[in-house]
Amino acid sequence: MTHKLLLTTSLISLLLIGCAQPAPDLAGKNNISDANHIEGDTVSIDENTYGSGSTANYNSSSDGFKSIYFGFADYSISSDMENNMNHNIEVANTAASKIKIEGNCDEFGTDEYNYALGLKRAKAVRDSIAAQGIDPSRMVMVSFGESNAVCTETSDSCYQRNRRVDIRLVK
Repeated sequence: MTHKLLLTTSLISLLLIGCAQPAPDLAGKNNISDANHIEGDTVSIDENTYGSGSTANYNSSSDGFKSIYFGFADYSISSDMENNMNHNIEVANTAASKIKIEGNCDEFGTDEYNYALGLKRAKAVRDSIAAQGIDPSRMVMVSFGESNAVCTETSDSCYQRNRRVDIRLVK
């Protein structure tokens, strides 16, 4: 009898745990990830490049920062982005205002998945900058998911340009 009761209780528990709440509707909420809401801060895309060749040469960041690019469905900072990160840390050291870290994704995946992935990418960059001594309270994260594309062609090189983190000063 105890065995049946334990089995029944376990099954009911698993059933209740498996019932997920629906994702909140994030439309119109600017996808701000923390309490530091940035009123009136507009995002402009700067298509200037620095150098020639690979995807890493495109820069959508502003205020002296360089964009950080990621692999497909990845949010770890690759070794080929170390120079960009070192440059961004130097700029962050001299910046007087808060830093806005914007996570972006390509068009693959659901809106919820891309929002979460963009946030993970922004957090990876924030954590990397903070590990070099920049106060995390000076940084604000935002995820645009797939909604802030800098390239809309259907090509791998275009998708790579959209898998990025842009960094700007909050003005």
